Amino acid sequence: MERIIRAFAGVVILVSLVLAHYYSPNWLWLTTFVGFNLLQSSITNFCPLTIILKKFGVGASCCKESKSGDCCSK
Repeated sequence: MERIIRAFAGVVILVSLVLAHYYSPNWLWLTTFVGFNLLQSSITNFCPLTIILKKFGVGASCCKESKSGDCCSK
């Protein structure tokens, strides 16, 4: 799950930088939002994207298949 969140954050940051370069500097607010969200997530261990991904069923399949729960603890 962490890899998906990191990849998603990286893609959003890169896309917002491209949009800021070609369209409007206001897209840098999205980059700022993602950066602050990553910072607060590292402090509080709460990430809203985790809740959204779980509602879509992402990352839940390995937990259901594994009886020990090893893949969920990583």
